[in-house]
Amino acid sequence: MFHRLARAWLLATLALGITGARAQQGPDATQRTAQGNAASLSSFNPALSLILSGTYANLSRDPDDYRIRGFVAGGEIGPGPRGFNLGESELGLSANIDPYFYGAANISITPENEAVVEEAFVQTTALGSGFTVKFGRFFSGIGYLNEQHAHTWDFVDSPLAYQAFLGTQLNDDGVQVRWLDFNDTWLAAEWGHPSDNLGAILAVADYLARKAEREDGKPLTVRDVLTAAIKAHEIQGCYALKNSFNRVGMDHVILVRLASTAVVTQMLGGGKAEIINAVSHSWIDNGALRTYRHAPNAGPRKSWAAGDACRRAVTHALNAVKGCVGYPSALTAKTWGFYDVAFKGKAFEFERPFGSYVMENVLFKISYPAEFHAQTAVECAMQLHPFVAGKLDQIDRVEIETQEAGVRIIDKTGPLANYADRDHCIQYMVAVPLIFGRLTAEDYSDNVAADPRIDVLRDKMTVKENPQFTKDYFDPAKRYIGNCLQVFFTDGSKTEKVSIHYPIGHRKRRAEGIPVLIEKFERAMAGHLPLRQVERIMKIVADPDTFEALPVYRLMELFVY
Repeated sequence: MFHRLARAWLLATLALGITGARAQQGPDATQRTAQGNAASLSSFNPALSLILSGTYANLSRDPDDYRIRGFVAGGEIGPGPRGFNLGESELGLSANIDPYFYGAANISITPENEAVVEEAFVQTTALGSGFTVKFGRFFSGIGYLNEQHAHTWDFVDSPLAYQAFLGTQLNDDGVQVRWLDFNDTWLAAEWGHPSDNLGAILAVADYLARKAEREDGKPLTVRDVLTAAIKAHEIQGCYALKNSFNRVGMDHVILVRLASTAVVTQMLGGGKAEIINAVSHSWIDNGALRTYRHAPNAGPRKSWAAGDACRRAVTHALNAVKGCVGYPSALTAKTWGFYDVAFKGKAFEFERPFGSYVMENVLFKISYPAEFHAQTAVECAMQLHPFVAGKLDQIDRVEIETQEAGVRIIDKTGPLANYADRDHCIQYMVAVPLIFGRLTAEDYSDNVAADPRIDVLRDKMTVKENPQFTKDYFDPAKRYIGNCLQVFFTDGSKTEKVSIHYPIGHRKRRAEGIPVLIEKFERAMAGHLPLRQVERIMKIVADPDTFEALPVYRLMELFVY
């Protein structure tokens, strides 16, 4: 049962990875760490490459006469010159410029001995909320081959369509904006996104699978990844049930680091002693503050905080399996232990033993790009939009009832500085669907936020706790995230009071939600992969036995194009 749910979770997360791989062109710091070559994302450490590509052509026709009938020749088309030539060799340079930008440049040497700047771009790495901006000169994402450099092809000549329509490859100067949403959430005394652990699990699993293949061993499979994910979900989620790190000012990614540290240490061959040692180091690290998630400092660090936690987890795991000693009383030491230093002297509490509870009850974000405590509030607003849109100037007030956690996290008044502020403001996330009948990623942009009707409507909203919503929020048998909404008009009339207790991604709506989740996965692939490749992937994942037996590196290769 829980492996079936884990498969759905993995498909949804991989859907994000497809987009994320295109949006994040920089090197994967976590995987580099797993291969014993850790490098900080904030350090400027350029990677240089020189690729020499040679060809020999014996042509019956004069290549200078090459034409494609019906098309005006442009770009670099045709078979190239006769005889031996250097081909298109390439000098590459890439680096993380600072914690916020990644840069890359590729200079090609053509067969005519001319140096051409093929790519020279800068890409953001920490905008947050899934946004990435790339600017400069780069190969367009059109088609599935255009972004690949010629030396990576399994053939010499590009397909005829690329030659005819793109002049082999299309690159130009410009700006590219992408958006990526995340997919799962866990809400309890502490909040978080257990899928964040995949950053460590999948990178290490891919590395270990390829290593095993090279050494004629048994590579890790998708089922191994799912099993590791279930364990990581359970560790993070069970700690979160009764222990509120946010109430002492810490960010929830402390539990990502904890769960990933334990699971990855085992994946790397560590036993109980090594896992305990690694985990002790994770606690000694203490935790990042939640400062960057709340006004007046809400900002983009929240979008890379979990990645940083995964990086640190892999470091602890690698050190532990190499024999690094641990600290047995990292939690309990008087004065200097975690409990006394960071948790007000309280020991951790647990509601249940570790099992598969979290994976079975995890929440999938399917419908709207909204902070999860507001998901049902957005659904309520969407239902009321037809009754409100034509009477915006007649609204007297809007009453929102939510859970205590929702009041504490996303009840914001006054100016909102950026998208990170807006996607954590329940008033904003309700105002947009009431006005426009939608909530998309673009609705957090400055352009949409500049519409004066949004702030006028926000000023008319009241947010208060509904005690029953809070009770149901913490009830282990329910785990609801309820919201209700009612609009009152100046003439004394009012809309109905709309209440929704749990969103489509909740366990109680699995039959409704999983097909939508699979559709989201297929839609994400279709936007970036050729149809045949999408069909092949969907065929594999439709057969659980085939999918789970797939070596991890074969899984990763399915998404390469």
